[in-house]
Amino acid sequence: MAAIATEAGVALKTVYVAFATKRGVLRALWHLLLRGDQEDVPVAERRWYREVLDAPDPERQLRLNARNSRVVKQRAAALMEVIRTAAPTDPDIQALWSRIQTEFYANQRLVVEALHARGALRPDLDVIRANDILWALNHPDVWRLLVGERGWTPAQYEQWFADTMCAQLLGGREREGRDEAADPSGGAPPEESGRARSPRLGQQPVEDEVERPGA
Repeated sequence: MAAIATEAGVALKTVYVAFATKRGVLRALWHLLLRGDQEDVPVAERRWYREVLDAPDPERQLRLNARNSRVVKQRAAALMEVIRTAAPTDPDIQALWSRIQTEFYANQRLVVEALHARGALRPDLDVIRANDILWALNHPDVWRLLVGERGWTPAQYEQWFADTMCAQLLGGREREGRDEAADPSGGAPPEESGRARSPRLGQQPVEDEVERPGA
């Protein structure tokens, strides 16, 4: 707290009045990085999140969700790692990490419920199981492993996440339409050139018209 006061050029008492504890500082910073600004508007009410729920088709919803995930993690992944690693040794920070996870799960559930309402989920998935899958795929630990440790680019992460969500969550007509679009040859075998074609991923990541944060 003293270092924060020194860096900000204010009295230590001012920092304690504003944030009370280290958890208060981290929570305020988390909200800023998650939301992208200082407006006190919950994630579920923000335009970039509503775009996901209001998108015209299920695949578009998931690809926008992947875009949002990539943007938020680019901005907040380092802070999430600080909170995650400090949580086991600090009860206040552990409480903050648990709250972040609970809110994250709830925000993802709204996406799953929107897919369920359209009948877009795989027939063997209920809302709870689908939400568990989405929560696991979108967890910050996956970003840490792929981008932080394996050196994937943010764009590669976004495309992988979008493709994997579509494969794991969507069923029926949504999956058939996506497969046909990804393979216009209709599933013809690769050219007989002595080596197989490299596997194709799905669509390219959603391009940002304006850089936006995500969930």
